[in-house]
Amino acid sequence: MSGNDPAGTSAGRPRSEEAHQSILDATLEMLGEVGFSALTVEGVATRARVGKATIYRRWPSKLPLVVEAFGQLPGLEEVDTGNLVEDLTKMLRNYLQSFYSTPLATVLPSLAGERAVSSELSELFDPVITGRRQPLIHALERGVARGELAPDLALDLAADLIVGPIAVTLFFKGRRVSPKMVGPAVEMALRGIAPRP
Repeated sequence: MSGNDPAGTSAGRPRSEEAHQSILDATLEMLGEVGFSALTVEGVATRARVGKATIYRRWPSKLPLVVEAFGQLPGLEEVDTGNLVEDLTKMLRNYLQSFYSTPLATVLPSLAGERAVSSELSELFDPVITGRRQPLIHALERGVARGELAPDLALDLAADLIVGPIAVTLFFKGRRVSPKMVGPAVEMALRGIAPRP
């Protein structure tokens, strides 16, 4: 690469990799600050201290850049204790800890809102979200295999019921989710809210 390329290799250092990571970090920072709509490649380039050409060589537009940057953030992690309630409770509590200790708390609401009005973003973003919820689906599948859940359970719907209270609290009520809420939410989703006979 040429010597005036900010992403070029210099003095034996992996400058290209450093620039790549700087661009992703700057993208996440700006998503949290200005949101998806106001984010520009020019702004990211300035924040990352690279030229726009350096960004466009890696991503054709801000959409794939944003999706790749988001993909760096933590998602649900596999938990297998042998008990479904414990698996789900630990999984969601771990996720909440990551949510509040990384840019997820500002980035995810911005992308979720924009996704509803941007078919292009939805097309790229939805497979990422689907992949990130697979640990939850796997936990439910193990629950079915162990006989903790019905064999004909609609897994996607069940997953929505489990994370629904947390999503409502975060995105519609605008409140912080206490880890103490997770256990009761999981129990209620799995057992139902009707009185037992």
